[in-house]
Amino acid sequence: MRKIAVLNQKGGVGKTTTVVNIAAALANMGQRVLVIDLDPQGHLTTHFGVDPETIEAGAYKVLMQSANIEQEMLLVRANLWLLPANIDLVGAESELVSVVGRETILREALAGLEDKLDYLLVDCAPSLGLLTLNSLAAAEEVLIPLQPHFLALQGLGKLLQTVELVNKRINPKLRVKGVLLCMFDSRASLPKEVKADIEQFLDNARGTDSAWSQAQIMPVYVRRNIKLAEAPSYGQTIFEYEPNCHGAEDYRKVAEFIHNPIAFSVEPFEVAGNEPPPVEIKEVPLSNSQEPVSEFTPAADDTPLESEQQV
Repeated sequence: MRKIAVLNQKGGVGKTTTVVNIAAALANMGQRVLVIDLDPQGHLTTHFGVDPETIEAGAYKVLMQSANIEQEMLLVRANLWLLPANIDLVGAESELVSVVGRETILREALAGLEDKLDYLLVDCAPSLGLLTLNSLAAAEEVLIPLQPHFLALQGLGKLLQTVELVNKRINPKLRVKGVLLCMFDSRASLPKEVKADIEQFLDNARGTDSAWSQAQIMPVYVRRNIKLAEAPSYGQTIFEYEPNCHGAEDYRKVAEFIHNPIAFSVEPFEVAGNEPPPVEIKEVPLSNSQEPVSEFTPAADDTPLESEQQV
């Protein structure tokens, strides 16, 4: 099982949107995927059409009461499970302070799922507290969604330092593998300048023992697309809400690169223009999973509004 923490302490950069749609694309490819909502706001849970107020415990129960994670997982799509979150996670930060081994609770809870799943994606809280430390202790890869503005770069150094500390003290397998540029406007010069700065920074780390020495800017960016902002209000992924929009096209390519970077066919830092052939969805349920929810009806075609920003 590949374990990926999607992390950025700055809000509004497309972190939850990235987790939802990469997970959905991987599941559509027949991969067995678990997503974990470790954000007390519960946005990931809501995005999949689950009301956080109806969740009795979820991630909180796993972290604080040593609950069996398989019993708390919900099958929300074919091949796609969710460990939901609600407002109870707000208290977890302070409650975990006095717990022995508090940083590795999630890693221990996931131990029994190694051979049952293909991917784990964790939607980290927009902070660098104990919930995020649990995510980094459990993961082996870090994906950083980043809006290409200079202000977004200011917190990148602190984020990388946190990953480095976890790598040295808690999880030596942890590595930053990719930076995904979201809400990218190829017509403007600023995003390209920010991209160049990040590339130079990452190139300088090559050959070192830093936790980001293998990191790269992913060769496909996510364009601005209003449909990505609209989909959460319907409890749908972009592939259900509008499968032919730019957002669906971009996240499908991101998932393809993550799954098989060697066979990735798009030219570096370009966006594919053609829809791939449909993929047969194979459901591989866990033994104690509930039935998958019904499919949604896609919305009408959209015309991307470049002035709108995704949430």
